[in-house]
Amino acid sequence: MAHVQLLGTGGTIASRGGGESGSVATDTAAGLATTRYGDVTVAARDVLTTGSYRLGLADLRRIAEAVQEALVDRGNDGVVVTHGTDTLEETAFLLDLVHASPKSVVVTGAQQPADSPAPDGPRNVAEAVLAAHSTALHHSGVLVSFGGTLRTARGARKAHTVAPDPFQGGTEVAHVTGGELVVLAKPVRRPPLPLPPADFDDVRVEVVTAYPGATPELFEFAVASGARAVVLAGTGVGNAGPGFAEAVGRAVAAGCAVVLSTRAPWGPVVPTYGNGGGVDLVRAGAVPSGHLNPFQARILAALLLSLGTSAPDLPQAFRAHL
Repeated sequence: MAHVQLLGTGGTIASRGGGESGSVATDTAAGLATTRYGDVTVAARDVLTTGSYRLGLADLRRIAEAVQEALVDRGNDGVVVTHGTDTLEETAFLLDLVHASPKSVVVTGAQQPADSPAPDGPRNVAEAVLAAHSTALHHSGVLVSFGGTLRTARGARKAHTVAPDPFQGGTEVAHVTGGELVVLAKPVRRPPLPLPPADFDDVRVEVVTAYPGATPELFEFAVASGARAVVLAGTGVGNAGPGFAEAVGRAVAAGCAVVLSTRAPWGPVVPTYGNGGGVDLVRAGAVPSGHLNPFQARILAALLLSLGTSAPDLPQAFRAHL
């Protein structure tokens, strides 16, 4: 008989309340493991019980450690993590970066709170359990499961605030239809990184967004106030306005790494334009983030820096994991 470990971290799936005070994560993971999932048994424990909008990097490290502990347990055939949707894409990507097991980790949650007249959490958990124990998805790394669709953590992004399946992006690897798992693709895996060390908790990597009329003042403030790296969410294929290329050059010279991403929802960073655009930003020392959105690029930069990568070596290390 297959066995899955469910790790709860809070989020909407664990929330109740509403009204003037708003919903708050209060439910334990045990409440989601009371139903028998066919021939699969599920054991639950709580890592955290909080809304994902309140998480810090120390919390993400704690979740990663709990997942690793569950994966090395030979009694577990897979792991399900329940998580708030707000920052699920960051946690899932970190888990994927350090994932070294053939077993699957499936991250899911809910768009409706536990006390909703029609909560979606139980169904999402049931589908995640089905995927987590399936040998057909072994060597797939970390997957995000919502509304019957499983996609890779890398590239996944919350794209809608209230839709039943709020995630897009990544690569769709499977669907659950009529209670059956249909595998569509197997993702290419990259060599895993080590688990985040304690230094990960406090490493500062800021995100600064470009827009019409933006000046580099906020970017420069991030550098001056101690950021070890800044992700510049540029416009289009990776551009920024007057003064940013010079600011990037000064930041890199001062020992602060710069990653160039894009505020566009989809598509890669492709440095194309001069006159202060992406070509000049890269020439000044910024490393393009490829297909990674600004928030997953931030997680990769933070992990690499916490593992001892120096700012001058960050571009090469970063590119190795794109």
